[in-house]
Parts: sequence; C-alpha cells; structure tokens
Amino acid sequence: MSRPTGTQKASPAARRKARSFALQAIYQWHMAGADLAKIEAEFRADNDMSKVDLEYFHEILHGVPRELSALDNIISPLLDRNTEELTPVELSILRLATYEMLHRIDVPYKVVINEAVELAKSFGATDGHKYVNGVVDKVAQQVRTVEVKQPNANSKPKHATQKTTKPVFKVPSARIRAKGGKTSESKNTLSIKKS
Repeated sequence: MSRPTGTQKASPAARRKARSFALQAIYQWHMAGADLAKIEAEFRADNDMSKVDLEYFHEILHGVPRELSALDNIISPLLDRNTEELTPVELSILRLATYEMLHRIDVPYKVVINEAVELAKSFGATDGHKYVNGVVDKVAQQVRTVEVKQPNANSKPKHATQKTTKPVFKVPSARIRAKGGKTSESKNTLSIKKS
C-alpha cells in the first residue's frame, strides 16, 4: 500500500523510500531549478512508487523548497563552513532532515538523524555521513530541545549498561586485620580479578 488512509500510519520502509526519492528530487530541483510539479510527475512516472509513502514524498518535496530560507537560517550557524562549500547532496540531506525536525514531530529526532546518516551513506561522499550526523544532531538540540533532553523510558540506567571486566560481589561488612596489626572496616563490595 503506497498511501496511508485516515489515521493509518505508513510503514518505516515506505517512509524510508519516500525520503530517498524526495532527496533525489530535491537534489534535481537544487541543481536544475526545474518546476517541482514536473519533477514529482517524472519521479512518479519513472520509478516504482508502489511501496512509497506518496504523501510523505509529496510533503518533503514541496516543503523543503517552500521553507528553504527558514531551513538555511537554522542550518547555517551550525556549520563550520559556508553552505556554498557543502556538496549539493549534503546540503539537500541537511535541509530534508531539518524540515523533518521542524514539521514532522511525529518522527522521533533519533529516527530523523539515523535516516539522514543513511541517506548520506547511500548518496553522499565517503565520510559525508559523519558530517551530516554532527550537524543534524545540533539541529535536534536546537529545535527539539525537550525531546533531546528527555530520558528514554526504554533505556537502562548508564551504570547498568557499562561493561566491566571485574565481577562485583556483595559481602557483609567485616573487620579486617592487615599486616602490622591495624584494623579497618571492609567495604560492602568486593572486586575479584578474572584470570
């Protein structure tokens, strides 16, 4: 099914394909300056769009150019170079991801970042995904502040996920007599080195 109806949500795969086609169409618009309706019609005619979220494709394709100035105003201060120095692919990905951050709050910011990185890996320069990741993360911190700072309910506490090479055992407190006759209290945990 290509088009969700009513409250039906599109599959992640259909959205991913919509982003991929939208990126290619935005790149074409960026490079050629062609009419968006014409670009969209060509994409629909030339590609198998049966498993694409067409509404999402349409929204991104038309939304990015419409919001271009606002998107660039958010992106530009976060860059370490001028937007003209970015590759057209990287710039198109950054604009697409920033659009999603602003206008598609139903998509978690981590998903937006991941999808932007995957697009950069597929279409960008060799290490372009690293740059895209850093910039889109900064965009998220700026425009989705509450969501970024909110702890993930499904994640474990940091200390629970840290790996250790030493098993730790709980033992009752005891008085220990060290060499030389000094006595001290032991701690409640005991670390034993693995051999």
